[in-house]
Amino acid sequence: MKYLPIDNELFINNRKNFVSRLKPSSIAIFHSNDEFPRNGDQTHIFKQNPDFFYLSGIDQEQSILILFPECPNILYREVLFLRQTNEHIAVWEGHKYTKDEARAASGIQNVYWLSEYDNILHSIINYADNIYLNTNENDGYLHTVPYRDMRMISDLKQKYPLHHYQRSAPVLRDLRPVKSNIEIELTKKACAITRDAFVRVLKFVKPGVTEYEIEAEVTHEFLRQRATGHGYNPIIASGKNAIVLHYNDNNQVCRDGDVILFDFGAEYANYNADLSRSIPVNGRFTPRQRDVYNAVLRVMRAATKLIVTGTLSAEYHEEVGRIMTSELISLGLLKQHEVNKQDPKMPLYKRYFMHGTSHHLGIDVHDYASRYKPFEAGNILTCEPGIYIPEEGLGIRIENDILITENGNIDLMADIPVEADHIEEIMNSR
Repeated sequence: MKYLPIDNELFINNRKNFVSRLKPSSIAIFHSNDEFPRNGDQTHIFKQNPDFFYLSGIDQEQSILILFPECPNILYREVLFLRQTNEHIAVWEGHKYTKDEARAASGIQNVYWLSEYDNILHSIINYADNIYLNTNENDGYLHTVPYRDMRMISDLKQKYPLHHYQRSAPVLRDLRPVKSNIEIELTKKACAITRDAFVRVLKFVKPGVTEYEIEAEVTHEFLRQRATGHGYNPIIASGKNAIVLHYNDNNQVCRDGDVILFDFGAEYANYNADLSRSIPVNGRFTPRQRDVYNAVLRVMRAATKLIVTGTLSAEYHEEVGRIMTSELISLGLLKQHEVNKQDPKMPLYKRYFMHGTSHHLGIDVHDYASRYKPFEAGNILTCEPGIYIPEEGLGIRIENDILITENGNIDLMADIPVEADHIEEIMNSR
């Protein structure tokens, strides 16, 4: 791992919170992610299962975690299983966790090799009534690939058909959105790296550079500061490309007079930042570009004030829609009399602002959380309004990451340039 060691108190406390919510006489089993084939004998770069990492701090393939708080054998109340290395693995793949390193990273004292998993599990599982198993229940995900957790469910149900099977995901859906101090600091680190990448780009962009050259500058800064890399595929969308919400080609020349929409964020220690900014290629907004930019900025600031404890997501997005509607009328994109007659189920502002304003942020960029639970202290949410005008070849999005506290909220990206004047000042100071 590129990132510095994480205080294992994070994972110790996460496990305590998780097992405290289990039914009596329960065992919970978590698997690391699969290594996904790419082509030939290659695999994609490994990315850890976020739930497994949340509970263990182990960032390695072929790992298993067992939690059985009432196990009659105290050695097996918390057990971690790791892939045992050998000379061949060391030569071809490099270093793997030793048992002592895994103990230090996770805070779990009972660490075994993966070859011992079946025997140890069988020796204890029949003393549990309930078996908690984990699946990806993010409501933005539709299951099509038989990933490791799903395969293990089938295997266990075949071997132990009479146990009561439970879902770990609802427990984690309540726990993961509320960030601890350690998680907040890791997110701040990701935001700080992202800030430096954006400032670097402001000093780099000029007419004639390509989107991929800008992407390279961002990547350079991320890796230079120990980030794992990008939290998601970076969007470097100049001109009309900004109308495509998930534009990833990043292969066009940036032209004088156009605006570039950026959406990128560093991943540090598996925690993510998520930033959007829009800047003029030549260092100066036109009057129209500035008007649209400032409208989006006003919506973002108004929306940020609503991201507090007790806010319901549906009501929040509805209110942001009203704020955006007013701005779109001022820009001449909507007419008041049309808005007065609009279908409430299909509001007209969605012609120019078609995505949501906020999502939870954490180990997943679109972090696992309930869209029906009020916002809580400890939640981190994005705030990312945008206006996209196809007929003008103009797309503007501005996005910061917001931490909710009991006393209001904190903008974790407040130190990243966002005012149009500030952006122009930096771009023209080269």
